[in-house]
Formats: sequence, C-alpha cells, structure tokens
Amino acid sequence: MIAVLAVLAAVPAFAHHGWSWTQDGFFELKGVVTEIYIGNPHATLDVDVEGDIWRVELAPPSATMRAGFTEDVVKKGDEITAIGNRSREETEKRMKAVRIVIGDKTYDVYPDRAPSN
Repeated sequence: MIAVLAVLAAVPAFAHHGWSWTQDGFFELKGVVTEIYIGNPHATLDVDVEGDIWRVELAPPSATMRAGFTEDVVKKGDEITAIGNRSREETEKRMKAVRIVIGDKTYDVYPDRAPSN
C-alpha cells in the first residue's frame, strides 16, 4: 500500500516537469500581458493574443529571476514576444517559453535551450 501511495504522489510531479508535453521546434507568440506570476513551481504569464488568452510558462522562479526577468520588468498591458515550445495538445493555448522579449530587452529563462541569435 505504501508503494502505491508513493507512486501516486510522484505522478503529478512527473507529469508537471520536463518538456514531454511540448512540441519539437520553436514557436513564437506575440501578445499583451494580462497576468503575471513569479512563483513556484514556474513563473507564468497570461498573454492576450487576438482575444485568446495563452498561458506562457517560464522557468522556476530562481532561474527566471537569474535571467533578469522579475515583476519589475513587465506589467499588465506590456506587449511581449515569447519564444519556446507550444503544447502538443493543439487546442490547448499553452507554451513553455525559453525566451521572452519586451521592447528591446531579451530574457533567456532557459539559456541552454534558447535559439542562437
């Protein structure tokens, strides 16, 4: 019984982490920030793209802030470009960003995965 509980407890963590839920190849999303969350397990932005709200997942808070991306550099209403990998589920408006661009400033929250310039 304990083994079953240990496996069940691990399932959400396994399902959450990693890139297995994303498509291969980079995806670019441009829109306006409607919500900002810098916290665990990952920082997120909600972005309005022509009336559709997309969830943009960033890195865990420490890596996101290490990249210079904090609540001080973005605000609701800012236009951004997110580059990363979109969900494999075509109907899901969700992506995992490796790079966020706000104006002329670039934040590589996953520098080892970010496309070369």
